[in-house]
Amino acid sequence: MSSFFPARGSADPWFRLGRLEVGTTVAVAATVVMSWIAWVVLGGGLGAALGYYPAVLGSGQIWRLFTWPWANSLGLWPVLNLFFFWYFGSELEAQIGRVKMAWLLVGVWASLTVAVSVVGLAFDGGLFGIGMIQFMVLLVWIAEYPTRRFFFAIPAWVFGLVLVALQIFESLGYRDFAPLFSLPLSLVLVALVARRVGLLTDYAWIPGAPGRPRTRPAARRRPDREQQRRTSDRARLDELLDRINETGLHGLSDAEKRELKKLSERLRAR
Repeated sequence: MSSFFPARGSADPWFRLGRLEVGTTVAVAATVVMSWIAWVVLGGGLGAALGYYPAVLGSGQIWRLFTWPWANSLGLWPVLNLFFFWYFGSELEAQIGRVKMAWLLVGVWASLTVAVSVVGLAFDGGLFGIGMIQFMVLLVWIAEYPTRRFFFAIPAWVFGLVLVALQIFESLGYRDFAPLFSLPLSLVLVALVARRVGLLTDYAWIPGAPGRPRTRPAARRRPDREQQRRTSDRARLDELLDRINETGLHGLSDAEKRELKKLSERLRAR
């Protein structure tokens, strides 16, 4: 196989571009960069066309369910969001592999989409860009490594608690009630997904741990036909030899003598 697409294990990248290893996190980050380029070329209307809010489903704009992560604009905070997504996502991917990381990101997307859709039945809300996916990936990383140190030696769990509190206070300040309900629902769903792909193993109370592969009880090994035939030949040969010991060779009929010869030759050939 070529060096461009080498044989891969779960911890290997999908492919390599020179020295750049392209795993799931890098591939998603690259698509976000491309969405920035598209935003610069096509203008701000692109984000409005790709973003998702539940009210548009009634008009048949189903594609927004899938395109909202790429409703990005270019600026300082989007760049920081992408950097943190790459940084923390790469560390999670190094632990669980590129395939499970892909499923984790799909699960995060689905969790956010479901949460906003459900809450959207009562409150206006929406999803635009990689920001919320990055936020969830960061919180999963914090839950996986709660005692790791951030800036000024602050434990990760304290940093995560502050981030969630800021989200809540901001929503309260703007009287934006949709995130107040969609955020906890999203956290629950993302935790289930993370547990399912092999993360958050220290939290036994979170359901959804990956099931162990079923092992069938070992079947009783039956001797094959060759073994059965060999055993039968030996038993018959022993029977004929016993008769020779008792009555001598003349005690066997001509047919039994021929059988004795064939049995001896067949057993020697094996």
